[in-house]
Amino acid sequence: MQFTEDKPQATYRIQAYGEGWVQIQNESLRSPFIVSAQTLIKDWEAKSFESLTPEQLEPLFALKSELILLGRSDATCVASGAIYQALVEHGIGFEIMTTDAACRTYTILLSENRPVAVALFP
Repeated sequence: MQFTEDKPQATYRIQAYGEGWVQIQNESLRSPFIVSAQTLIKDWEAKSFESLTPEQLEPLFALKSELILLGRSDATCVASGAIYQALVEHGIGFEIMTTDAACRTYTILLSENRPVAVALFP
């Protein structure tokens, strides 16, 4: 008899997105938030990608994902050296991209049952 791990279906899927908003569970989110298959953090203390601090990434690290996506609304905005350092030090794969690209990537990885978490700044 062969055993396989039974992974729960994702509860939090991105249903739609547009400029300044992302829809999850039929709710339009307009403030920065963190989402993974089983977790949605809407009251995240981060206010903007530009002012993001390593300490504000802790809820994201706590999700123990294999990959972290950071989606920023402004394609020209660059993460600070402290953010890059915190991501590298945690030894988790990460990618920083636009919010729409992060939404698409999250959706694809979720459909592949990959443990992914995304922090979005609509």
